[in-house]
Amino acid sequence: MIVDINKRTKFNIQAIQQRVAVTFNYEVQFTNNIFDLKNPTLAQAIAADGEKKPKKIIAVVDAGLLEFWPNLAAQLTNYTNFYAEVLILAAEPMVVPGGEAAKNDPKLLEQIQQLIETAGICRHSYLLGIGGGAVLDLVGYAAATAHRGVRLIRIPTTVLAQNDSGIGVKNGINAFGKKNFLGTFAPPYAVINDFAFLSTLCDRDWRSGIAEAIKVSLIKDANFFNFIHDHSTALARRDMDAMQQLIYRCAQLHLEHIATAGDPFEMGSSRPLDFGHWAAHKLEQLTDYKLRHGEAVAIGIALDSTYSYLLGMLSHTDLQKILNTLSALGFTLYIPELAAQSSINNSRCLFRGLTEFREHLGGELTITLLQHIGKGIEVHEVDISLYKQATSLLREFEKQ
Repeated sequence: MIVDINKRTKFNIQAIQQRVAVTFNYEVQFTNNIFDLKNPTLAQAIAADGEKKPKKIIAVVDAGLLEFWPNLAAQLTNYTNFYAEVLILAAEPMVVPGGEAAKNDPKLLEQIQQLIETAGICRHSYLLGIGGGAVLDLVGYAAATAHRGVRLIRIPTTVLAQNDSGIGVKNGINAFGKKNFLGTFAPPYAVINDFAFLSTLCDRDWRSGIAEAIKVSLIKDANFFNFIHDHSTALARRDMDAMQQLIYRCAQLHLEHIATAGDPFEMGSSRPLDFGHWAAHKLEQLTDYKLRHGEAVAIGIALDSTYSYLLGMLSHTDLQKILNTLSALGFTLYIPELAAQSSINNSRCLFRGLTEFREHLGGELTITLLQHIGKGIEVHEVDISLYKQATSLLREFEKQ
């Protein structure tokens, strides 16, 4: 049979347009002593899914936490036994290193995923991440990639995790010498902040998380910055009431931005919540992560605030108030790594951090500076010579 191809029907093939809208809802709750048998917060959060049968849970715990809470695993076991109609502990808690070590070892990710598989955790089960921000980043990445996403409940145990990293939608680990190179955007099922865990933090970790509150106050809420300024002595002396107020407002501002600023998964080039972070991420790397994230952010804030002043945007009065507040809280604002100013193409150069910051999102360089306390502004190019002058001013400030 002979077919005349000229007589075949021709189809007009056009692009198929499809829009998918997804809504995420999760609560950030605040409590004390989450595993006390009289505290139903965790059980109620899981029961709220409306499913009748008990749910499997597993937990990954920050090793640093167990130094001060050695009975945590036993408490979790007792808690699940007490609320057996809601929870089933499917495996012994896994313990992982705290701090950036959690994000620098890819084997830990595989071990958590193996635990999820071995324990039979499915998309109707729960993975609890209990610890500081780095551990929660790791656990969140594992939860997001196993079964394309199992339910994650974050239980942040540091100031920084409770007011910033533990309440948002980011997860990730470090790779190829770069901060958060591998990761996902995956909102948690719930976040439960337990203030009791803050009582055993060392002074560095207590202070470190305050930097993120200063950051968001400087770009969004002058009244909040004034609160931090006015309570800097109380916060430095570990006043718990002042810290609880700081954590709550900081978390509120972060969540408002994620929910209402129009780019929760950072599809564009803008990251206003990362004010001060281009330098912070690079300083962490340059110090081999001996510098806490919050400590690096404090330096990054000081650097970008000083640069804003040198550009003629931020007043000298505002700059001094910012630097004095950071100093009063106990932050060091100058370290030798700020002077790492060789060729920008050198991986050990501080200003290589600008390129890496841009590469993380792509698009054009976009960093946030300050017009005044409470008001950030985005810029797309920088003057390296002015930044070098800013580092010199910070060195002189530290000598005072």
